[in-house]
Amino acid sequence: MKLAKAMSRLGTETAFEVLAKARALEAQGREIIHLEIGEPDFDTPSNIIEAAGTALMEGQTHYCPSAGIPELRQAIAEHIAETRGVDVVPEQVVVTPGGKPVMFFAILALVEEGDEVLYPNPGFPIYESMINFVGAKPVPLVLEEDRGFRFDVSQLREKVSPRTKMIIINSPQNPTGGVLTKEDLEEIAAVATERDLMVLSDEIYDRILYEGEHVSFLSMPGVQDRTILLNGYSKTYAMTGWRLGYGVMPEGLAEHITRLMTNSNSCTATFTQWAGVEALRGPQDSSAKMVEEFKRRRDVIVPGLNAIDGIRCAMPKGAFYVFPNVEGTGMSERDLADYLMEEAGVAVLAGSSFGEYGRGFIRMSYANSIENIQKALANIEAAVSKL
Repeated sequence: MKLAKAMSRLGTETAFEVLAKARALEAQGREIIHLEIGEPDFDTPSNIIEAAGTALMEGQTHYCPSAGIPELRQAIAEHIAETRGVDVVPEQVVVTPGGKPVMFFAILALVEEGDEVLYPNPGFPIYESMINFVGAKPVPLVLEEDRGFRFDVSQLREKVSPRTKMIIINSPQNPTGGVLTKEDLEEIAAVATERDLMVLSDEIYDRILYEGEHVSFLSMPGVQDRTILLNGYSKTYAMTGWRLGYGVMPEGLAEHITRLMTNSNSCTATFTQWAGVEALRGPQDSSAKMVEEFKRRRDVIVPGLNAIDGIRCAMPKGAFYVFPNVEGTGMSERDLADYLMEEAGVAVLAGSSFGEYGRGFIRMSYANSIENIQKALANIEAAVSKL
């Protein structure tokens, strides 16, 4: 079999590979504490499940418009308009099976071979993977530990070239938990406007924020015609397996993204979309309680890591990840991740899984119980003390 050359440029998401390795060890009788996977350990709220059940019983099991059912596109448009303070119409919304298709389709639709795309590094690995896949050049915006894992916007200005087509931003951020400030977003908006660039703003963690309010790039003046807002249900509503996401973008682009949906998925599952309507319009208390619990866990794991010799950990402002610096252990981040799995029974991810500037770090998800987090910290401390 001779594969297309583009397949050699396609990356992966290491979290699923590490999860598989951890499951294999568990099958052998080992106890593994899972801090590797970016998935809320909460059940989907019951009102959302009930809405999906009702939709199934009412026969909402057939094809629907590729861009999504009108009722969900309307609910999303109203939600984004209310939370971002901008005018949004349903024709700007495309519903997709998860958030990743928005990344995939936006890059396919706008970026050509030889173009350049600026993206956060360390960052969600699918950004770099998709840029490479289409034959473009990924240009990293380095997230700096001493800046709270924000990139310096002067770096952005230096890296924009005549070939730059798109900027990707993510706030709150995976894997670091960093958050871009309003001032950062204003400067990014200025660069995008001056250089006529599209911006893909990944805001999947917008509701998982521990201080202040989420500031959206879409809310910056004058950027609505050059912004693709990516969001979804996996994180806020603990709906990872439901595969429900969406993009909000200029109407002209939405038409092309819809054609990509038609050519790939036909449509997103109809009954899942009715659950999405209920998620946005129903009670929000379950999500609020989940974020409160994540904050409690964050406030346990960060000081716990900082108490371990050789590890230092910044306090994340959003998402549910910590990104501790482990250079002081004397091991590379990949060797340490393997060592912690085998020696401590704790599954974590090497920071370099999120790009070359993640070297010297590991990512740990605190989407696990405080009891398990405390046990993991004790196991890590014992394992590191042997180095």
